[in-house]
Amino acid sequence: MTMLTEHPLASIRVLLGDDHRIVREGLKQVLADAPEVQVVAEAATGPEVLDRVAELDGGGGAGGGPGTAAGAALDVVLLDIAMPGMDGLDVLQTLRRTHPRLPVLMLSTYPERQYAVRCIKLGASGYLNKSADPDDMIAAVRKVAAGGVFVTPATAEALAQAVGQRGAQAGPEALSHREHQVFRLLIQGLSVTQIGAQLGLAGNTVSTYRARILEKTGTRNDVELALYAERQGSR
Repeated sequence: MTMLTEHPLASIRVLLGDDHRIVREGLKQVLADAPEVQVVAEAATGPEVLDRVAELDGGGGAGGGPGTAAGAALDVVLLDIAMPGMDGLDVLQTLRRTHPRLPVLMLSTYPERQYAVRCIKLGASGYLNKSADPDDMIAAVRKVAAGGVFVTPATAEALAQAVGQRGAQAGPEALSHREHQVFRLLIQGLSVTQIGAQLGLAGNTVSTYRARILEKTGTRNDVELALYAERQGSR
């Protein structure tokens, strides 16, 4: 956890949520090229993100971008999906309840065609791969801070495909949020017991989710599920 001194001229105040310090340092260097953007806080775990938001922006979110909410101390949260302590998607859902007007821009190394759609559906203001061009990163922060939604061409295509598949419920987008969490851990090779411990679920509950995942993906076992994940670009 790191609290930084707020710059008096900053008009877009950002919280960085990522468990890798080197990534946070890289993001700060990128954002430093935008004079109006100031990183005011950092967090290395999901719970720390929620704590920092509560400390900085206890009133319920900046909403509508810089300057639109008098006294708001935070304008944008940049949040990694794979956060320790609490999954980034769970953090996103919590922020949507506690700070519904605070823009959250999701960052990840996961495939855009799969995770971007899921993040947008859960209420994110945008999704960017960590390998994105620095200019795109700055443009995304500016847009979501102003109340917009940042969508790359790849994300727009994924959203269009998701709409087209809605009736058939094909692919990973057919999975619920919790099913998707279990899906990600299964393809990493974790056992039912390990998944239950990580997500705080009983073993039989995890087994039920696993059965639903196999049914929805048209696979019969964990090996086929892993191959399915490879084809979908989920690994």
